[in-house]
Amino acid sequence: QVHLVESGGGLVQAGGSLRLSCAASGTIYSINTMGWYRRTPGNQRELVARISSGGDTNYADSVKGRFTISRDNAKNTVSLEMNSLKPEDTTVYYCNAAIVPLRFAKEYNYWGQGTQVTVSS
Repeated sequence: QVHLVESGGGLVQAGGSLRLSCAASGTIYSINTMGWYRRTPGNQRELVARISSGGDTNYADSVKGRFTISRDNAKNTVSLEMNSLKPEDTTVYYCNAAIVPLRFAKEYNYWGQGTQVTVSS
């Protein structure tokens, strides 16, 4: 059993900052890619940023230069520092992690419950 628990969402004015955090717990042997996605108006999930176990990062074009993803492998956590927030960043953000629960087991994809970010104009 694996759980991803997010924290840090909330309401902020345009131009402000928020930090999202996500902690993975449960039966975990290793964690590969961790990332943040957000809900689109069409109720899909789009990639915001992701980070490999080695620290390689990818960002959506819309957030490059404003958001920074980081992780702590020892604590099984991933964070998203969001600066210069815009009203169009308003939506639900989801933590995602590719986790191997046991040695020699296959990788499984896990999601957090989502955290609301609202940016007022």
